[in-house]
Amino acid sequence: MIFAALLGALMFCGVSAASAQQPSGYKPALDQPGKDVVWVPTPDALVTRMLDLAKVGASDHVIDLGSGDGRLVIMAAKRGAHAHGIEYDAKLVAFAQQQAKQAGVAGKATFAKADLFDSDFSQATVVTLFLGPELNRKLMPKLLNLKPGTRIVSNTHPIGDWPADEIAESTDDEKSVYYRKALLWVVPAKVSGVWRSPQEIVSFTQRYQTMSGSVTAQGKPAPITEARLRGHQISFSAGGAKYAGVVSGGAIAGTVTSAGAQRAWRASRSQ
Repeated sequence: MIFAALLGALMFCGVSAASAQQPSGYKPALDQPGKDVVWVPTPDALVTRMLDLAKVGASDHVIDLGSGDGRLVIMAAKRGAHAHGIEYDAKLVAFAQQQAKQAGVAGKATFAKADLFDSDFSQATVVTLFLGPELNRKLMPKLLNLKPGTRIVSNTHPIGDWPADEIAESTDDEKSVYYRKALLWVVPAKVSGVWRSPQEIVSFTQRYQTMSGSVTAQGKPAPITEARLRGHQISFSAGGAKYAGVVSGGAIAGTVTSAGAQRAWRASRSQ
């Protein structure tokens, strides 16, 4: 894919039949001006690395923000995923549609002319982007409110001060000295607050995917250590016990292991 990131502050609109007609001989040009950034291609090797990092497969719904000529959308569709590109420039949208048709994936690769900030991508299981640090920062609240477990992959640029879960580099088969880094985030469940089980009271303080807090059992508090939150999956240690579970809405269900014994554990968010 080539991430154009040509954004605007306009309301969403579909591509009309007239605008969907690709101009004869039109091809995107490197560094052509856009609404907020210039259009820059992402090397194929990095596209592949981004999709690999997010483990994109046939069950995924991929939404690419600033989809350019549609390369990432098309490559995701070739893996069997349903993929959709959101792009501001109508000519790029039309070009991407033609590229998808030529690749034989028009049924799974779709595109729309739209403004990212007015678009709904809440149904995505994977969101990809190449928008630059400032635009990523502005999108961060919307990205953090996606369903827990949603994977987000950015070409090169961070998302505010949200630490990436994984960072990888592509093989440089296109000899590019830039844009070889892919960053992955997994949207964490929201766990801040107090949770109660029959045996414990658990208090979490959360910052993105990191946690601290305490577990109080039999009136004795113990600090939380080794805390990890990845999507719905949560684990931590406290008072010599190891907790692991799955967050689902207002409940956490899992196990507690202590002194070699394991028991079921369920906690509910305190009102």
